[in-house]
Amino acid sequence: MMMQRVALMLTLVCVSSVVASAEEKPTFDSERSKITFIGAKPDGKHEGGFKKFTAEATLNLEDPSKGSLKIEIDATSLWSDADKLTNHLKNPDFFDVRKHPKITFESTKIEHDASQDKVNIVGHLTMLGKKVEVTIPSMPKLTEDMLVLAANFDIDRTKWGMTYGKGKINDEVAIRALLVFKR
Repeated sequence: MMMQRVALMLTLVCVSSVVASAEEKPTFDSERSKITFIGAKPDGKHEGGFKKFTAEATLNLEDPSKGSLKIEIDATSLWSDADKLTNHLKNPDFFDVRKHPKITFESTKIEHDASQDKVNIVGHLTMLGKKVEVTIPSMPKLTEDMLVLAANFDIDRTKWGMTYGKGKINDEVAIRALLVFKR
């Protein structure tokens, strides 16, 4: 009877270890990560981005669809390639950073295409007080000590009420994100 209890305890410990190792929460590396955007108009384009943001990821190596991603951006850390433009982007015509100092993304599902090593991260992007569903395509790179999520996608700024310059400034904004996590 004693041997059976010991065997049962060892089995439970082993099963718990396997279950625990299936889910992983890597540490966000803010120094190596970046989020940028490109806004365009018929006669040119401007690059911008955010200097301060955090991200949390949960990995499930056995079932990637059970993973998650949360991003919180400090909108006041916005920068652009022109000082005058940076100030304009921070005002109510665009990001209204005094009234809306945070931009968040929270995944609702992760669709994994194992044949192409690709994921679509579906979730809510909340900006200017409006929550809109977006899909972020990414080809994650996973190594023994690192997870890298690189994504290039477009959003329609008017879905969040950014209508300044409509017809003169393109509605579509190109987003480029590189999120690095240490394992």
